[in-house]
Amino acid sequence: MSETTTICIVGQGYVGLPLALAFDEEGYEVIGYDISERKIDALSDGFDPSGDHADETIADSSVAFTTDASTIERADYVIITVPTPVDETKNPDLSFVESAAVTVGEHVSEGTTVVLESTVYPGVTRDVLGPVVEEHSGLTVGENLFLGYSPERLSPGDTDLRDAMKIVSGSDEETLDRLVALYGSVVDAGIHRAPTMETAEAAKVTENVQRDINIALVNELAIVCDHMDLDTHAVLEAAGSKWNFHPYRPGLVGGHCIPVDPLYLAHSAERVGYQPKLIMQAREVNEYMPKHTAELALRGLNRCGKVLRDSRVLALGLSYKPNVGDIRTSQVQGVIRALSEYDVEVVGYDPHADKDAMRESFDIDIQDELSFEGFDAVVLATGHDDFSILTLETMAAELDDDPVLVDVVGMFDSDRATEAGFDYSRL
Repeated sequence: MSETTTICIVGQGYVGLPLALAFDEEGYEVIGYDISERKIDALSDGFDPSGDHADETIADSSVAFTTDASTIERADYVIITVPTPVDETKNPDLSFVESAAVTVGEHVSEGTTVVLESTVYPGVTRDVLGPVVEEHSGLTVGENLFLGYSPERLSPGDTDLRDAMKIVSGSDEETLDRLVALYGSVVDAGIHRAPTMETAEAAKVTENVQRDINIALVNELAIVCDHMDLDTHAVLEAAGSKWNFHPYRPGLVGGHCIPVDPLYLAHSAERVGYQPKLIMQAREVNEYMPKHTAELALRGLNRCGKVLRDSRVLALGLSYKPNVGDIRTSQVQGVIRALSEYDVEVVGYDPHADKDAMRESFDIDIQDELSFEGFDAVVLATGHDDFSILTLETMAAELDDDPVLVDVVGMFDSDRATEAGFDYSRL
């Protein structure tokens, strides 16, 4: 198959690019298509603008990176990996999927299999993607056009898809067999054959719904413990001594999956007349956590006798996930917004994120080099490994008198922080 099969990956982001490189490594002819000229120019020059892949990996690959949609006609398989966000009303935004379907439909050849990897609610591949491709191609699903759905399981910072079991589904059994063989050539962990495309679509969102609910549970526990003057981490450590206790920790829930996927499943449920109360309540809890984090900082400043409107807070880590530079959908934005409501000045620092992008997105001053001088408080919002080498004593010495430390990720020991002179709190 690798000697004769051509695969076009539509979308060269954190999902599409690793997929293109993996298929290329196995000897397939791979087309990496994207509408962004800036991204394609960088990839063609041997540089990954996301920073996830080494330059030599890109330069040594044989992937044909292009913005020319006509190259789609050469493909035996077209795999769509475009964003699926929510709109301002928190409803699914399928505009990227629909736009990609139009482009594919205008150029797809007879006999091609079109696979969607983007996260969607059950029914989108069959009822949305398929009809659009049919309309613009003149082809018919099941006769001379075939569909599949195989949800991505990568997140920014992860580039090796071989170690994650792949869910694969198809519009018919023969298509499913072909896709199992195709994905099986680049995935070592195994293939799960879903009985229908709708099952695979539901499985993807369910994965992150489960995580969202479990994190919401410990986040609500953190709020309860705060009211009871209990150490949440000590409570979880004690509870975790039971063999079947699930080890979740409280925190800010950002990213492209966990905050979004529950809304996709909820939308699908509401379309068939059911209100998923637990799913939505979990979302409410997790969306409240930025405000709760800000309240911890404000109470700490008050305890230390600081005037809020004269206080300066340093936010350490602005990306949504440790050790990556992705600031999109970062919940640190909500912390900053809540502090700003009390006229607290917030300055940010993140060693991984692009500084210009941070300034534009967060609308605050961004440090080029880390410095604690002139600040009353630190909110450690993202647990980058870079911050683990910081010493509490050095931080306290550089900060203003009676410093406050809100350790969102629980990186530091509470007793040592208190001994160093901090008013310390964590979720």
